[in-house]
Amino acid sequence: MATIPKLIKAALDFSKVLPEQLLAQGFAVLNGLIGNANFTNVPVDLALLKTALDAYSVAIAEARDGSKKAIALRNRQGEEVIRMLRALANYVELHCKDDMNAFLSSGFQPRSGTRKPAQPLAQPVILNIDQGTSGELLVSIKAVRNAKTYDVRWGPAGADGAVPASWSIQTVPNTKTAARINGLTPGTTYAIQVRAYGPLGYTEWSHSASRMCI
Repeated sequence: MATIPKLIKAALDFSKVLPEQLLAQGFAVLNGLIGNANFTNVPVDLALLKTALDAYSVAIAEARDGSKKAIALRNRQGEEVIRMLRALANYVELHCKDDMNAFLSSGFQPRSGTRKPAQPLAQPVILNIDQGTSGELLVSIKAVRNAKTYDVRWGPAGADGAVPASWSIQTVPNTKTAARINGLTPGTTYAIQVRAYGPLGYTEWSHSASRMCI
């Protein structure tokens, strides 16, 4: 049975933050959603959200004198902002298609523990090239975190180390053991490169390493 991706959830601990922090979060969401092609049918009129945020900003400033009446008004305005943000958060969670980059473009932040976007892989490198049996070279590759597979390619090195005119390629599942390249011509120097494959596709090919096969 296929695994259903975990839905990204927004951090909604609005009641635990300072009024100024809630205000900043509200404006981040407002700015993130205006003209955002990922979220074109939001359930809250963004013009009304801006009006609510502006009113909340004024209420925050007026409550700094410690007046109970002003503080009560600030809190009511904050509750209205929270109501709007919760509705928008629910919409964004449902319509981001479990794409973290799309989710973050909304201005919301993910809950702690929500997975992060896939990152590009580090560039793999060749650690050693050892001689195997006659006509065989053993290529040791430095492991790359989150790589799914690796490709090794090789070809006869041109004069003065020129790039091979043609390459042969082989996929290897991991780096636990050296990749075995067979069917080589003894006495020929081969240029060898590696690349890794991960969530975002292939890395670039590494710099060439070379060795004569015997």
